[in-house]
Amino acid sequence: MPTNFVQLMLDHAAQRPHAPALREKEFGIWQTITWGELAVLTRKLACGLHGAGLRAGQHIIIVGDNRPRMNAVMLAAQALGAIPVPLYQDAVAAEYVFPIHNAEVEFAVVEDQEQVDKLLDVRRQVPTLHRIWYDNPRGLRHYAEPGVASLDTLIEEGAEVYHREPWVFDDGPKKIQPDDVAAMFFTSGTTGNPKGVVHTHHSLLDRALAGKKFDRLTESEEVLAYLPPAWIGQNIFSYAQWLACGYVVNCPESGATVSIDMKEIGPTYYFAPPRIFEGLLTSVMIRMEDASPLKRGLFHHFMKLAKRVGPALMDGQPVGLLDKLHYALGSFCIYGPLRNTMGLSRVRVAYTAGEAIGPDLFTFYRSIGINLKQLYGSTETAVFVCLQPDHEARADTVGVPCEGVEIKLAENGEVLVKSPGLLKEYYKNPRATAEVLTAEGWYHTSDAGFIDAHGHLKIIDRVKDVGHLKGGANDGAMFAPKYVENKLKFFPHIKEAVAFGNGRERVCAFINIDMEAVGNWAEKRNLPYAGYTDLASKPEVLALIRECVEQVNADLARDALLAGSQIHRFLVLHKELDADDGEMTRTRKVKRGFIQDKYQVLVDALYAGKPEQFIETAVKFEDGRSGSVSATLKLLDAKTFPAQTQQAA
Repeated sequence: MPTNFVQLMLDHAAQRPHAPALREKEFGIWQTITWGELAVLTRKLACGLHGAGLRAGQHIIIVGDNRPRMNAVMLAAQALGAIPVPLYQDAVAAEYVFPIHNAEVEFAVVEDQEQVDKLLDVRRQVPTLHRIWYDNPRGLRHYAEPGVASLDTLIEEGAEVYHREPWVFDDGPKKIQPDDVAAMFFTSGTTGNPKGVVHTHHSLLDRALAGKKFDRLTESEEVLAYLPPAWIGQNIFSYAQWLACGYVVNCPESGATVSIDMKEIGPTYYFAPPRIFEGLLTSVMIRMEDASPLKRGLFHHFMKLAKRVGPALMDGQPVGLLDKLHYALGSFCIYGPLRNTMGLSRVRVAYTAGEAIGPDLFTFYRSIGINLKQLYGSTETAVFVCLQPDHEARADTVGVPCEGVEIKLAENGEVLVKSPGLLKEYYKNPRATAEVLTAEGWYHTSDAGFIDAHGHLKIIDRVKDVGHLKGGANDGAMFAPKYVENKLKFFPHIKEAVAFGNGRERVCAFINIDMEAVGNWAEKRNLPYAGYTDLASKPEVLALIRECVEQVNADLARDALLAGSQIHRFLVLHKELDADDGEMTRTRKVKRGFIQDKYQVLVDALYAGKPEQFIETAVKFEDGRSGSVSATLKLLDAKTFPAQTQQAA
C-alpha cells in the first residue's frame, strides 16, 4: 500500500478516475471534481509551485475555508517534498506573524480578498513572505501588490512547467519516504506562542488507517468538511482519512449554508465538537416551542420513550416487542423526521471530541438512532488515541485505546501515550519537545484521567488545572475546573463558563449565556431586550441561570470526590468571551489564566461577597474597530448541598 498521501491520490486516480473525490457548492449548485481531475490539477499546481521556487523542506501556509483547490494545494506541496502549514482563516493578521516568522515562510495560498489583505499587512513585519496566491478573485481585480497572483495563473504556469520538466511531478511522489514531514499544525497557544507540531506521512496515515479499520470505513462514505482546516481533527477527517479511504469530501458554500448543505449531502461519517451538537439540539428545541400543542405532545411522548429504549437498541441490548413496535412508530413519526431536519438521516458513525459532552445531550442523539461516539486525541497524537466501539459508547468515557496505542498513568494521574501517530517534534523548540516526549517514546498528554473497570479511559481535567480547595469545610478537596465548566455548559442556556477555586475556600464562576437559546426563551415570555449585555442582566435571566447552577451543585453533591467543587457564587458576564479579545483560542477553549487576570476585579468582588461590581472592557468588533462595553454586574449566591458520600459509595 502507498506510504504517502500523494501516491494514495494517484492510485485512486489510476484505479477509478471518474469517481467523485471532492464536491464544492457554488452558487447553490454542487460541483464535482473526480479523482482523475484532481490528479491533473495537483500536477499543474505542483509544477507551478516548483516554477515559483518552492522546494523540498520549505513551508507553505494555506489559509481559507475547506475548498477542493486548497486540498489540491496541500497535495501539490507534498508532491514537491514541501510542508503545508494550514492556519486558521478567522485569525486576525497579528496571529499569523509568529507562525510565518517561525516557519520562515516565503509562499502562501489563501482563499479570498480578506486573507490577502491580512497577509499583506503581515508582510510588513515578515518580509520573507513574497508570494501570495488567491483562489477567489472577487474584489482583487485591481490589486497591484508585488507577488500577489491568482491560483488560476499558478495553474497555467504549472502546465507550462510540466511540459518542459515533467520529472518535477512524475518523479516527486516516488521519492517521498514515510518518515518525511507531511504537514505542520500550530497549537492554539493557550499559554503563550503557539507551537508548530510536526507530523510525518507515517504518523498521519497510520492513525487515519487505524480509524478506517476501527469503524470499517469505505470509499462509499460521504463527509462534510465545514470545520477549520487548520484544526487537525478536520484535517484528519477531510484529508488524511479521505485519501486513506477514498471517500467523497463535500465543501459547503459557506458557514451560513452548512445546515442546508448537510440535508442535501446526507453525510454517512460525521465529526463535530460538542458545541455543534448542542447548537443542533437547541435549534430543534426552539422550533418545538413554536409547534402546535399536538405536535409538542407527540414529541415529548416519543422522546420519553426514546430516552428509555433508544440507547438500549443502539447498544444491541434486548428490548421488549411492544417497546420495539412503539419505538418503530416513533421513528416514523418523530425520530426519522428529526434526523432528517438535522441532516443526520444517513449517518452511520458520528464522533465528537475536543470537550466533554453532556450525558443528556449524548443520550439524546443515541436515543433517536444516531450512532454518536466519543474519541480522544490531540494535535500531537494525530487525533486517534481512544475510540468508543459500537455498543460501548458512554458519555463519561472517551473509549478504549485504538490499534497501536499504549496508555499508562503517571503517579500524578497524568495520561501518558505511546502511539505510531505521535508528533516528530515541535518545530525549532527542542526544549518543549523534550518536555512532552520521553526517551522511551511516551507522550505527556497533560490530561488527568484513569482507566475504568471496562478498560475505558476517563478524563477528569488538565493536570495543571486540577487543584485543591484551601481552608473552610472543604479544605483539601479536589477542584477540577473543566469538569465543573462542562457540567454548566450541558445546559442549553449556558454557552461558556469559567470556574475559579484553586487555593481558595470555595468555587465561583463566570458564565456566558447562549444568546439564541436565552433570546428565544425571553421572547416566549414577552421579555424585551436590546442586545447581549441587556439580556444577560435581566433578573429573569439571572434566575434562570441560578437554577442551572444549583442543578449542577446538586449533581456535584452526589460525587464524593468533587462535592467540594459546588459553586457558591457566580455572575453572568456582560459580553461573550471571544477569541478576537484574547479570551479564547481559535478552537474555542477558554484561556482561564488570561480571563482571571483580565477580570481580576470581578474575581475579587465574587470572593469579597459584593452584591454587584462595575466593569468596563475593551472589545474588538467584527469590522476591526475597537470599543468598550461596560455594565454593573449582579454577583449572585447559589444554593449548595451536603455531600452525599454514602450514596456515592
